[in-house]
Amino acid sequence: MLLLHLAVVAAVVLLCGGVYGWLTYERLGRDAEHQALSIARSVAAEDDVRSTVAGLVDAGPEDLDPDVLAAGALQASAEDVRRRTESLFVVITDDDGLRLSHPNPAQLGRPVSTDPTEALAGREVTSQERGTLGHSARAKVPVYAPGTDTAVVGAVSVGISREDVLATLEQDIAPVAATAVGALALGAAASTAIARRLKRLTLGLEPEEITELVQDQEAVLRGVDEGVIGVSPGHRITVVNQEAGRLLGLDDPARLVGTPLAEAGLPESFPALLAAATPASPAVEQVVGPHVLILSARAVRPAGPGLPGLGWVVLVRDRTELQSLTRQLDAVGALSTALRAQRHEFANRLHTISGLLALGDTDEARRYVAEVTETGPLTYPAEQAELLRDPYLQAFLGAKSVEAAERGVVLRIGEDTLVRGQITDPQDVTTVIGNLVDNAVRAAVQGAAEDRWVEVELLDEWAGGTGTLHLVVADSGDGLPVADPEPVFAQGWSTAAGAAPDGAVAAPGLPEAHGQGFGLALSRELARRRGGDVWVTDSGRPGGPGAVFCARLPGTVVPGTVVPGHRPGDHGAGRAPAGPREDGPPDLGARGAGAGSSGVRATGRSAGGSGGGPDGRTDGRTDGRTDGRTDGRTDGGTGGTG
Repeated sequence: MLLLHLAVVAAVVLLCGGVYGWLTYERLGRDAEHQALSIARSVAAEDDVRSTVAGLVDAGPEDLDPDVLAAGALQASAEDVRRRTESLFVVITDDDGLRLSHPNPAQLGRPVSTDPTEALAGREVTSQERGTLGHSARAKVPVYAPGTDTAVVGAVSVGISREDVLATLEQDIAPVAATAVGALALGAAASTAIARRLKRLTLGLEPEEITELVQDQEAVLRGVDEGVIGVSPGHRITVVNQEAGRLLGLDDPARLVGTPLAEAGLPESFPALLAAATPASPAVEQVVGPHVLILSARAVRPAGPGLPGLGWVVLVRDRTELQSLTRQLDAVGALSTALRAQRHEFANRLHTISGLLALGDTDEARRYVAEVTETGPLTYPAEQAELLRDPYLQAFLGAKSVEAAERGVVLRIGEDTLVRGQITDPQDVTTVIGNLVDNAVRAAVQGAAEDRWVEVELLDEWAGGTGTLHLVVADSGDGLPVADPEPVFAQGWSTAAGAAPDGAVAAPGLPEAHGQGFGLALSRELARRRGGDVWVTDSGRPGGPGAVFCARLPGTVVPGTVVPGHRPGDHGAGRAPAGPREDGPPDLGARGAGAGSSGVRATGRSAGGSGGGPDGRTDGRTDGRTDGRTDGRTDGGTGGTG
């Protein structure tokens, strides 16, 4: 590369020097022609020359003899001028072009070697020609007869030798040559310095290697399934691939190249992410639009010691599919666990029925079958689990009740629960329910109330042929630690920490399935994608009861067949029969404000609040629900009054 630079500099300098030399030579030639013209004019204007030449117009051969001409006045005068002006020659001719004077006396009386026609016609001529004395810059002017300016009697030709022109050129070109040599040396030094700087800036890579590197980088950026964002040390975006643009919701990722990080419209956590970046930074989880993303920022250091950093590389990975698969596996695992438990339970119950029939006690067998039909196929720790008939909800909430029981929390199904259809999107439904229930269980464990419980109530609504699932989750915790419930849906807010840090939360590894600071944000995002929402109805209070969360999930329920023996309508007189209907569910707005099942809760809260503890809630629920349900069922399903 350096040799190429030097060759280019040398070629440019030599070309410029050559052009300048040629132009100088042409200029000196024209100057010599003008000098010869001036000399010729002065000679032709002398009276002695004009009269002598005019006198030889009609001269005979004896007057044009070379010896006579050599001794004549014209030869002496011409030679005197030639010596004084240092010209190559001063030649005077008659009107026939015969030499009357010449530096070489042997040429006297002979015709001139170049064409004198123009001068004898009365016109001045300058040119560069070769004659008997060599190449010269010459001028020819007419000689007029005395007393007239029209009668041409001869001509004067004066020549300046090319050697004289070249000698002048050598004098003028010497400074130019010295300047060219200096320019060549300066160009070589500058080329060397530039080559070294480029070598340093390109990390020692040659242009061909840089081209291959760019091609490889482009291939890698387009081929990877992860988003890649490069940031320079000056916090300007240098690289954004298409996958990063897709995950971050950028319309045209290419336009961000060269844009300052603060003006790129990226998530607000990016500056803090880069500030904390090291070559081994942990991953950070963040919800961006419909995606749950894993952001990994790495500070890029050069291989050599003491060199400045090269910037940062941010990897963006989509965890949405992984989380969806995790939820599906949770649902499948819970369902398979329920099926295994059902198989065991059914085996035990079949053995019991078989034994009763073998003993001939058919009445007891009939009573036992009725009891099995009434209580459902499997007994979960969840209270009133028989209100759930959808297999996904039954298996999922049953599994959650087992987890809650292991932590000392009772999970119960609200008495107003009524899901008449079948769940069509268990992935989103279990994601929202799972996040809300997990947060409620965590809040109940951390709460001050000794009676730890979580209540889940589900209702379906039918409008325009579309089924919407409504969900209410309450707990016995200490409520939300903030007056405004909206910040709890921000990324990074955690019910475990009770704080709302800005940006994403970094952890040594990936967060747990239901997140530390991402569950509520993800649940709301999933609900809003469907046209629904997740919100807080009651923020709760210290000592309990805790917060009440509501969710609306449109398009998650389709009409289904209610299993015979289902009795959710037994606990409310006048309830409509099971099955899809167009008049909507019980007033959920009233439910959020304290009606329906929460009417008991509201009464219990009021009583508890006035009584100074959670006993009001417990007593209200016990007296209103348990007794009413028991009496209603015992009396033939007329309905409880709880």
